[in-house]
Parts: sequence; structure tokens; C-alpha cells
Amino acid sequence: MATIFLFVYLLIAWQPAPSPRFEAQTLDNKISIGYGLAIGDVDGDRKPDILLADQKQIVWYRNGDWQRFVMAAALTERDNVCIAARDIDGDGKVEVAVGAQWNPGETNDDAQSGSVHYLIRPGDPTQPWKPVRLYHEPTVHRMKWVRTTGNRYQLIVLPLHGRGNARGTNTGVNVLAYEVPKNPTSPWKHRVIDSSMHATHNLEVLEEPTGTRLLIGGKEGIKVLTFGGGKWQTDSTWVEKGNGAGEVRRGRFKKGTFFVTTVEPMHGNRLALYRTDDPTFTHVLTDSLNQGHALACADLLGLGNSQVVVGWREPNAGKKVGIRLFVPLDDSGQQWQSHTVDDNAMACEDLQVADLNADGQPDIIAAGRATKNLVVYWNRSVK
Repeated sequence: MATIFLFVYLLIAWQPAPSPRFEAQTLDNKISIGYGLAIGDVDGDRKPDILLADQKQIVWYRNGDWQRFVMAAALTERDNVCIAARDIDGDGKVEVAVGAQWNPGETNDDAQSGSVHYLIRPGDPTQPWKPVRLYHEPTVHRMKWVRTTGNRYQLIVLPLHGRGNARGTNTGVNVLAYEVPKNPTSPWKHRVIDSSMHATHNLEVLEEPTGTRLLIGGKEGIKVLTFGGGKWQTDSTWVEKGNGAGEVRRGRFKKGTFFVTTVEPMHGNRLALYRTDDPTFTHVLTDSLNQGHALACADLLGLGNSQVVVGWREPNAGKKVGIRLFVPLDDSGQQWQSHTVDDNAMACEDLQVADLNADGQPDIIAAGRATKNLVVYWNRSVK
């Protein structure tokens, strides 16, 4: 009898990992660029909606029928470029901030480059939202709502360049933290929390019991900032320094150790991985991207670890754009299996991972630049 139980146990333990399977559904095939995506409950129905910073409009797509609604249009003369959406007041509905006036070549004149707006929700969220213009630096490029302590939040904004920069030299980038006033039309306090990097591209937010940290990817690599004692602390800590980094995300192995993955350099061809428990470890998952521009880490397959999703927006050596999924085969970070999620139908500008249909399986949401599409890749991997 013991032999039978052992056989059954081993049979269960040796079951192969589920094969990744995604079903693509195009929600919109007429977007302009699809600069930035966010996921959150806009209308308070407890379902995650999709928000998009497109070229001239900020829009959201209602979960279920995926109807498109315009939140704001023509905020500035030039393009919108980023969006942050999160419920920061506990009412079950997201607060939204956006960046616009995208003009990366102008690093001095803040009237001609960059903007930050907070959007005030109307009674009916399908109607236009009221924009409130906030202080900004030139070349505003990325933003995130970040919980600092308790139920307090800040809006973290990354410009692409430092003021007056030329090709990422001279002045460092002023990473800005905004405090939300009780009345959002009142002046917002803001402060510079770091200026040690000369070009920044994206950030990862880590909110943990031990405190909140930011991983900032940029020209010099991946910088770590921590929040403690009521303020942001910047020091000499780097996850990686020297290669340059565009997208940056953190994942987890089964044994509980963490890794950081990044697209290198900015708009680069490499998907690299670093183990946080071994600062000497690095591994290149692929070097066949062309303008890698979107990255996520999540357990899409129910394996108890994080898989890596990466998208690129220009045809690679195989003359294809797309999205790929990398699955770890061990806890060392050296063995990975690559799977195709999208084969040449998505010139990926940005992507997010979220369980949109509450089936317990995270889905992939992506916006395409040259392909001008917004697509949900429904996760059908585990049944």
C-alpha cells in the first residue's frame, strides 16, 4: 500500500507544468500610439478596467462590454505620454494622474516640454474628467502612485532627462514626489527625492511590510530608493550599474528569493536577470529584442514562481514584433523556457498583467504602437 501511495505522490509531483495558452481579443484597433496602460476600477463595480494614455486622449475601457470612454483630450499641444491609476482614498475607485506635452528633445523650457495633470472624477465617470495642472519638470515620462506609510500615498514622477541635459549628460534627473492635498485643486507639495541619474526610463514599486522601495531604471543602471523616517532615502545602492536599463520589474523564485529583470539598454535588445541574493549573478534571457519597451513579472501559470513577460515594438532580426513569456525551470535563474504570446501582431509599447475576468488566471493587456491595437491575451493555460 505504501508503494502505491508513493507512486501516486510521485506521479502528482512529476506532472509537467501547464503549457502557456493565451487567446487574443482586440478591444480597439484604432489607437494612435498607446503610450501607457494602467489597470484599476474606474466605475466602482469591483471589476478592473483598462486605462490608456493615447496620443491625444486619455481613455478607459469598461470591463465586460469594453466600451471606450474619453476622460480627457488635448491636455497639451503635444502628446500624452504616461498614466497612473490607483485607489488611494479607499473608496474602491481609482484616482488618476497623467503626463503629457511629450517633447524629449527639449530639456530646458518647461512650457514646451512636460506636464503633470490630476484628473478630478465627475459624478458619472463616463463623462469628461476635470484636469488640474501641477508643477512639472521638462520631459515628464513615467509616473506611479506609491504608498509610503499607512494609508498615505505619493505620486512619483520620472522625467526622461535632467533639466538642460544633452544626450543624457550634465544635470541629473529630478525624481519628484507629490503629496496629495485634501482638496486636489489646492497647491500640491512636491520635492526632489533623487537626482543621481542622467536619464531615467521606468520604475518598479515594491511595497512590503519592511517598507517601500523604488527600483529606477535608467542610463546608469537600476537605482534603489527607500522610504523611511518620513522621507525618501537615496544612497549608493544599485541592483545593476553600468549596462543601462529601460524597463525594470521584480519577480520571485519558488524558494522565496527574488530576482530583478530589465530591458537593457534603454529601448534595447537584451532581457537580463539579476538575483538579489547574489550581486555577482547576471543572466541574459534573450538578446533578440528590438526596442524592448514593456515588461512584467507575474505567476501566470500557477507555478508558485514569477514568469517574465516582455514586449518589443520594432521588427527584430526575424522581422517580427511581439510578446514572449519566459518560464523559470529552476530556482537559480539560469534555466528558462521561452514561449510566444504574440507573433508579429503587437508592436508592444506597454503591457500590464491583471486578472480581468476573476478566473484566478492573470491575463496580459498590451498596447501596440505601429500596430495601433489594444489587445487582451486571455489566459487559458490552467483549467
